[in-house]
Amino acid sequence: MKAATAVSATDYEVLACHALDDAAWSYFAGGAGDELTLRANRAAWDAIALMPRVLRELAGGHTRVELLGRTWPTPLLVAPVAHQKLAHPDGERASAMAAAAQGTGFVLSTQTSVPMEHVAAAVRDDAQRGPLWFQLYWQRDRGLTSELVQRAEAAGFEALVLTVDAPVQGPRDRERRAGFRVPAHAAAVHLHGPSPRPLRPLGDGDSALFDDLLLDAPAWRDVEWLRGQTRLPLVLKGVLHPDDARDAQRAGAAAVVVSNHGGRTLDTAPATADALPAMADAVGDALPLLVDGGIRRGTDVLKAIALGARAVLVGRPAVFALAAGGAPAVAHLLRLLRDELEIAMALTGCRTLGDAGPALLAPRR
Repeated sequence: MKAATAVSATDYEVLACHALDDAAWSYFAGGAGDELTLRANRAAWDAIALMPRVLRELAGGHTRVELLGRTWPTPLLVAPVAHQKLAHPDGERASAMAAAAQGTGFVLSTQTSVPMEHVAAAVRDDAQRGPLWFQLYWQRDRGLTSELVQRAEAAGFEALVLTVDAPVQGPRDRERRAGFRVPAHAAAVHLHGPSPRPLRPLGDGDSALFDDLLLDAPAWRDVEWLRGQTRLPLVLKGVLHPDDARDAQRAGAAAVVVSNHGGRTLDTAPATADALPAMADAVGDALPLLVDGGIRRGTDVLKAIALGARAVLVGRPAVFALAAGGAPAVAHLLRLLRDELEIAMALTGCRTLGDAGPALLAPRR
């Protein structure tokens, strides 16, 4: 199969498996532990059935969505994926340009292999693009965190997406078996240099995790500090528990991404499709919800909207397309998802995304 013959996200995954070496494939495709959550994410969307509706008035329909005070062409965003030069020499710049060409949002990872300024400059003046956001990993030094925020603002990013579900990396067995190491050409360009704080000397019985690394893990007080460092809306990514969604609302978050980090942190965490309804019940319309994890079809996007999400993020499908054929393949993948979404809307009687609600979903057996 060649990239030109791909007709689905699954086709691009097959192509990427052949295009990437074993180590890079383990990084992009793998999850934590036994990869139960990784598989559950996909299975949960498959387990939800859409209810067809007929003879509805559909002329003039569209996929537009309002998010963070603006109207965007689609509810699709490319999720932050690190080290994209592992997949293609053009890395994140290619992915961003492809997203802009399709009216899709783009979220750049802190661990980008292309400077944020180069990525933003390539797309920020495109009037037809979707949202341009910067994903932030909390740094051990607040000064470095603040510097990244200031650079993102100056470059033209429109929101900060703080990842909150990874104070520590999950045990990624597949990566360890493959001996994965980030090669120099794909390194995180914004995180070079020595650690801002020397490692703490550990005594007998001390834990390198609890007695050193987690001393600098972010907490709710740090969210408050971060809000004071930026004029940009702050989105919290990696929330699954309804109580945490309520806390995010009280902390002034502009939106929340319902995410389990693509199954890459806590294995056996619930699938995002299963977690989403309780999250929507917890915050109602007061806090916009986005969701990622296992989305491979336009029907999945519509299911997510019906369950209470305002928009969705796709990560692995986009990077698989990048590996298979660069920016044109990513653009094609995003176009496929949008076309599939429009078809699903038409076949379920949804003229706009506002028509999608729980009644769209068939009762579970």
